[in-house]
This record gives sequence, structure tokens and C-alpha cells, in this order.
Amino acid sequence: MANRTNEGGGAVRRVSDELRVRLFDGAYPLNSFLPSQEAIAQEFEVSRDTVQKALRILRTEGWIESRQGKGSRVVRSQRIQSATPRATRSRHPMTLGPLIAEAFEREEVALDIATLTSESLDAHVRVQAERIRARIIEPRKITLRMILPAETLAMPYPRNKDDHDDPRLPQRLQAITRAHTGSLRTVLDQLRTENLVSDIDLQIRHTELTPTFKLYVINHDEVLHGFYEPIPRTVILEDGTEVEAVDVLGLGATLTHHVRDADPDSTGSAFVDNATRWFESVWNLLASQA
Repeated sequence: MANRTNEGGGAVRRVSDELRVRLFDGAYPLNSFLPSQEAIAQEFEVSRDTVQKALRILRTEGWIESRQGKGSRVVRSQRIQSATPRATRSRHPMTLGPLIAEAFEREEVALDIATLTSESLDAHVRVQAERIRARIIEPRKITLRMILPAETLAMPYPRNKDDHDDPRLPQRLQAITRAHTGSLRTVLDQLRTENLVSDIDLQIRHTELTPTFKLYVINHDEVLHGFYEPIPRTVILEDGTEVEAVDVLGLGATLTHHVRDADPDSTGSAFVDNATRWFESVWNLLASQA
């Protein structure tokens, strides 16, 4: 393997992000072991040092524990709790990937999302784009509306634990958000250009509200809702600098799944209605286009 000792924080983030998504989607189940450091290094074409730094990030976030000579064991997994009987239907364990996949199996796909970044959504939409290219699914229309925090908003996270005025972590968050919103636009534009989906409408608006939860309204009938939990974690910047930070993990948030049913007064129906009204009110009254 070539010398890659100067790969920097970008390579570390790429590896840790991809491993986190796999943990999130159950590719590495609870109590299983991750591949060896050498195997991860070969897969991502990075150095062992980069892999070790990526694994250290996952340890500080509580996803894995590592012991000398025994590898890295998964001690935390993404949880989606079902609030209605329909939500438990043939989904064990339930993860976001299959829910998004099911949403894209309709002719008309509608996603309304309020989130801190578009990182996890970007990954899942890219998977669905490949299914569309393979003609496994053939949606005719995709409507995606997303609410993000305004870049001018001073948020309590992410921030340097020891220097609250350090601008690097907010700037890093903005860069991540821009990268993934740009990626979303690109992948959806490609589907339109390739005449694979005839009607695509992507709209992104920003608000002066600090996100305390993430919200997915899926095809007007299902809702995923989860609180952002502030945690201490080590963040590695693009230049390799390590910062002890207070941050939140969107991919680690426990999500509650609610489904509308035939009873308008049921818990699931009421939650979907309330979440839909909240999204519409923020979208129309508080959010603005960039």
C-alpha cells in the first residue's frame, strides 16, 4: 500500500462517515465485530493511521469498543421505535434505509424533512437513484422539501468545548451541509436529465431555528421523529487538527415511527397530522430560500 500518512481530516471523515452509515443501517449488527483495520484500510485505500483515527471517532461517539488483539465490537445501533402496529410489519430490525426504499416504490414520492444537515438523506437518495437506474423501481414524480438551519444562525452546537468562539466547527458543519445538498441536487438532476424520472421538485429553505430534532414526513402517511442529543466527541478537521467538541449525532438519534391509519383519532394519525402541520407552518411562515 502506498504511503498515505498525509491524508488529513477529509479522509478520516470519509471513513468514519461511511462506517457510521453502515452501523446505522445494520450492516454491522450489535455485538458483531468490524472488519480488521487492514481490511478497512484496503477497502477505502487509506492508511492504517487514518483508519485508527476514524475508529477512535466512533469510539468517542459510543458506537464501538476496541480491545487490543480483539478488534472493534459494535456496542450501539440505530433504533427506530414503532409507535403503531402497522409500523412493526415485517421490519425486524427497522432502519431508515428500508423505509426510504419503500417510499420510493410509489409512483409519486413525497418527502418533507427538517434536519440539521442533509447527510443521511443524501446517502439514502443515492441508493434509490441506483435502483431507479436499474429499473427496479420507476417513480414518476419525486417531491422533496427540506428545512435546514440558516448559516447565519449562531447555534449552541457544534462547538469547541474549551473555546466557544472557535469558528472552525460551525464552518465545518456548513461545509458538510453544502456538500450534501449539492450532492442531492446533482443526483436528482441526473435522474431528470437521463429521463428516468419525469417530474422532480427539490426545494430547500432555511430558518433561524436551532434544530432540536429531526423530522421525516414520508408520503404524507408516515413520520420519523427523533431528538438530537448533545454529546462530547472528538472532531478531526480537514487539516488533521483534533478538537474536543460538543456536538449532536443525526445518525445516532433514536427515531420514533408513526403511521397514519383509518382512524383519524388514533395516536399514529394524530402524530402524523401534527407533524405535517408543524412542517407546513415553519415552511410557509419562518423558512426562506437561500
